[in-house]
Amino acid sequence: MDHYDSQQTNDYMQPEEDWDRDLLLDPAWEKQQRKTFTAWCNSHLRKAGTQIENIEEDFRDGLKLMLLLEVISGERLAKPERGKMRVHKISNVNKALDFIASKGVKLVSIGAEEIVDGNAKMTLGMIWTIILRFAIQDISVEETSAKEGLLLWCQRKTAPYKNVNIQNFHISWKDGLGFCALIHRHRPELIDYGKLRKDDPLTNLNTAFDVAERYLDIPKMLDAEDIISTLRPDEKAIMTYVSCYYHAFSGAQKAETAANRICKVLAVNQENEQLMEDYEKLASDLLEWIRRTIPWLENRTPENTMQAMQQKLEDFRDYRRLHKPPKVQEKCQLEINFNTLQTKLRLSNRPAFMPSEGKMVSDINNAWGCLEQAEKGYEEWLLNEIRRLERLDHLAEKFRQKASIHESWTDGKEAMLQQKDYETATLSEIKALLKKHEAFESDLAAHQDRVEQIAAIAQELNELDYYDSPSVNARCQKICDQWDNLGALTQKRREALERTEKLLETIDQLYLEYAKRAAPFNNWMEGAMEDLQDTFIVHTIEEIQGLTTAHEQFKATLPDADKERQAILGIHNEVSKIVQTYHVNMAGTNPYTTITPQEINGKWDHVRQLVPRRDQALMEEHARQQHNERLRKQFAAQANVIGPWIQTKMEEIGRISIEMHGTLEDQLSHLRQYEKSIVNYKPKIDQLEGDHQQIQEALIFDNKHTNYTMEHIRVGWEQLLTTIARTINEVENQILTRDAKGISQEQMNEFRASFNHFDRDHSGTLGPEEFKACLISLGYDIGNDAQGEAEFARIMSIVDPNRIGVVTFQAFIDFMSRETADTDTADQVMASFKILAGDKNYITVDELRRELPPDQAEYCIARMAPYTGLDSVPGALDYMSFSTALYGESDL
Repeated sequence: MDHYDSQQTNDYMQPEEDWDRDLLLDPAWEKQQRKTFTAWCNSHLRKAGTQIENIEEDFRDGLKLMLLLEVISGERLAKPERGKMRVHKISNVNKALDFIASKGVKLVSIGAEEIVDGNAKMTLGMIWTIILRFAIQDISVEETSAKEGLLLWCQRKTAPYKNVNIQNFHISWKDGLGFCALIHRHRPELIDYGKLRKDDPLTNLNTAFDVAERYLDIPKMLDAEDIISTLRPDEKAIMTYVSCYYHAFSGAQKAETAANRICKVLAVNQENEQLMEDYEKLASDLLEWIRRTIPWLENRTPENTMQAMQQKLEDFRDYRRLHKPPKVQEKCQLEINFNTLQTKLRLSNRPAFMPSEGKMVSDINNAWGCLEQAEKGYEEWLLNEIRRLERLDHLAEKFRQKASIHESWTDGKEAMLQQKDYETATLSEIKALLKKHEAFESDLAAHQDRVEQIAAIAQELNELDYYDSPSVNARCQKICDQWDNLGALTQKRREALERTEKLLETIDQLYLEYAKRAAPFNNWMEGAMEDLQDTFIVHTIEEIQGLTTAHEQFKATLPDADKERQAILGIHNEVSKIVQTYHVNMAGTNPYTTITPQEINGKWDHVRQLVPRRDQALMEEHARQQHNERLRKQFAAQANVIGPWIQTKMEEIGRISIEMHGTLEDQLSHLRQYEKSIVNYKPKIDQLEGDHQQIQEALIFDNKHTNYTMEHIRVGWEQLLTTIARTINEVENQILTRDAKGISQEQMNEFRASFNHFDRDHSGTLGPEEFKACLISLGYDIGNDAQGEAEFARIMSIVDPNRIGVVTFQAFIDFMSRETADTDTADQVMASFKILAGDKNYITVDELRRELPPDQAEYCIARMAPYTGLDSVPGALDYMSFSTALYGESDL
């Protein structure tokens, strides 16, 4: 790579380093890459006496990755970390990635953490980067390198072979003939190429892969079935495999390269001469076309019709769309050919090309500029002519449209303005007619602009000498005459509507005043009836007192309400008087309300009847709430005594359970007396239950005189009984343990003192760390090393088998007694064995039958049957077999 320009290398490697991870989403491609990259790595790792099986797993610790780089580069990397921790693996992978980067390779989005985590996509991307740098990048064929050089080498080598057309590194290799052709080109004795068939890709691929593995030392990196079954084989896998063929045959390629250089020189000369001929012909044709086209573009003869001008425009568009683009391409191609030719001549150290007179690139550009100028002027002239004709057509069409819209709007307007509908209308209808008429006047004023526009357009058409001006003038005059008539009729109708409005306005004001006062009064009566009939629900005496006060306030407002009722009825009587006096034609009732005087009188009578009924209901509810308040106070007086008593007893029991006063029997006696005193308190709980039942029957749901509920009292009472019973049971169990294990009272006191000392929160239990400290204080040797942790874990499994995370005092006593008893049991077993065995180191079955009672002897012999049978004395047991048979392996 040293003899290549570094910039050229970077330019090529840049797109390759942008690892296309989306391709790996295809399982078939990922499978091919796994197999190919694994085989490629193993072909190099075999030189170091190792290999990999799983490409994303075997490189995770970085060791084999660093070894692979050392093998393929021939250089030594930094010393690897041999630890098994993640940080060691990341360090090794980073050393490998740093080495790759030191070779001028940019690693995009590939980090050591992803390789250590076994990320398949990142691992395959990293291996592909290594393959590019150390297996493909150094390939050079005819001034091309890497991928292009490898592809050109394949094309050169397979060019003479039938049915082989290498254009890429995927589908061109599916039929297997490309691989076979490469082998046959360099080692024809290995493959009979004439017997191969294009329609049998499986045989072709297997033949090439097997021959390459057997004779060329190229490992089999792909399976033929994988390539055939994939629509588009993975390009990276194929490139990796083909690069192995290139390196295998690189020696034979050097001789062929020398011959190709000579052929290339001759081919370049022939190509340059052909380019000169092509330039001359293309320049002549292009200049001739320009000379023919410019006169057509300079023709400015106008047409009389829009259709003819549009045809000229269409011809110009065809020129722009169909005729000119190919010539633009020819001009561009001419310049490209000229520049290419000059470049090739300069690179070949040949004189520059000089075209014939008048056919230089500058001559063609000048001619083309004249064409562009003529084209621009022709286009502007066409557009101006079309705009001129379009203006006349547009004005005529605009006149017709505006005239039609105006005539459609005025249709029926004269008849509408002459109607007499206001003579029988009510005031609201008159006002509506006035609003409607005002809207019409606004609409009429808005149409004034349209009428003026119609006249202005007609005037412009006359000035431009439009061919149909007479009909336009007649229609315009008719529109103006009709417009004047509409203005006169509009003024006349407005005057009639205003006179009628004044006549009905006085009556309407009275109607409106009646409605404004009747509506709130009616709402007040309906609200009063709703409140007087509303079923109230109260829970305290304060609530019923509030309802009573509100009712008294309501009754105080009744006289003022009756005055308002009489005033509203007076307004209605005044309206009736006006109608009779002036003979007004009233079309209906009051338009502002549907409330009649009859409805007002009827609702007022109903309100007067509901007031005494409400008085009676409030008195009855007041008496009921007084009774409920007495029940609340009676329950609260007892609950406020019993609740604290239960809490005090709970605290006293807690203190008794952790304190040490006297022997265990004394503590048990004290607790039973305490239990008896608690049970004797039960009648007070029953009495409180009776009071609570009365409260429930009275539907009382809250009690401000106490914070205790019956549910709280019940739960506390049950917890108190359960706690005293459990505490008594714990003491009884401690007595049983003490007597069964032979623990003295002093030992019990010592155990209790140690337990209480480390029970910092006085919960009656020890956490794991508190329990460990307690054991150490009692002389247990529990270190902080692995052995000590294992021993403590064993002890915790005994004292906390359910793994709840705490140790009770009973479990602590059981464990301490068991530890003491285990030593005594072992000593007793040894002493018993020595007595029965005498001077021997074993005992026989017959000796057991002789020394033990029959029933116990047979039971003991049955247990020992699996362990009898010493090599020297059949039917005998040594000490270990004897103790195992009696107590089991886990006890001793």
